[in-house]
Amino acid sequence: MPILLALVAGIVFGAGLTVSDMINPARVLNFLDLAGRWDASLAFVMGGALAVVAIGYRLAFRRARPFLSPDFSLPSARRIDAPLLFGAAMFGAGWGLAGICPGPALTALVSFEPKMFAFVGALLVGMLATRALQLRLQA
Repeated sequence: MPILLALVAGIVFGAGLTVSDMINPARVLNFLDLAGRWDASLAFVMGGALAVVAIGYRLAFRRARPFLSPDFSLPSARRIDAPLLFGAAMFGAGWGLAGICPGPALTALVSFEPKMFAFVGALLVGMLATRALQLRLQA
């Protein structure tokens, strides 16, 4: 049941990205182009998502536990450290250069555009390389 609900949530998320045209890299790039063809639609999508999440969190944390789990799975780290800052900078740089981030890229795979497959392939290689580096540093 949890996997089915995760699938439904992913489909709803992907549909929202598609309907809002956030799978179009030009949308994001135009949002970042303050001196040119600025497009505020991304700000409205983010604002709407933030409002929904804020309401969802308030409702969820009124419960003693989640519906399908024995407890809430929250991050324990509270420190802002170098790996967090580096990861955020890499994410932001990639998003600004490509105009797409992982969620919309996975959603856009159904378009069968070669650049989306290249992006997701590069994303997977980067994730695997990061994991290998983390394991090596821990050893």
